[in-house]
Amino acid sequence: MNTMHRHNSWIAAIGALFAMAYQLAGAAAEDGRFEELSVYLERNVQDRDAEIRFDVTGATDGLAALKVLAPGERTVIDLRTPDSKLGVRSLTLESPEPDDDKIVRADFPAGAYRFEGTTTKGVNLRGEAQLSHVFPEPAAFEYPRPDQKDVPVTALTLRWSVPKGIEACAIVVEQTGSAYEIRALLPGSARSFTVPDGFLRAGKAYKFAIGTVAKDGNRSFIEAGFTTARTR
Repeated sequence: MNTMHRHNSWIAAIGALFAMAYQLAGAAAEDGRFEELSVYLERNVQDRDAEIRFDVTGATDGLAALKVLAPGERTVIDLRTPDSKLGVRSLTLESPEPDDDKIVRADFPAGAYRFEGTTTKGVNLRGEAQLSHVFPEPAAFEYPRPDQKDVPVTALTLRWSVPKGIEACAIVVEQTGSAYEIRALLPGSARSFTVPDGFLRAGKAYKFAIGTVAKDGNRSFIEAGFTTARTR
């Protein structure tokens, strides 16, 4: 994603942290089910790129094999861990991010995705998750405005607006060129977030991103920069 290419890493982290669609809470290997399955689309509105993400958690025992079939029985994932005794319990997979989301949608059609797994102890797991091609409308920045300067370093409350029907808002604030960052998942009704005092530093550049998360798991991100006021 061109505007902030490091965006790949923190958006990926958001996806892992905020995977919330189609959770199968309480599922156990004895039932032949995965603990969690999700498949969803994610886009960056400014960069106009998009990706598909799969989040899978097997059971107590690791997975020795995982297969995912798209609508039409086309295999889109086929993973194995033949020489591992532990296998892999949880994994997140994401596609490349072409500039045109039509490419992603063409390769991964909407509909039911069938998950088939085998644990290291030979237990077979089955599950299904639905993929939608509908993206939620993005949020809109209210404060700070994009590229605003002289933003206060204390008592800063970020504000935004979102369309109706949003399940959650994913918030990221990061200091450019450093490892300092804040991530938060808020209810869809949230319209503000106060940055804890002590996080922001005077005269530094920051990135602020908001992701609207739909009930089906799809999400749309917008991002902007702002600069804090220098010490006088």
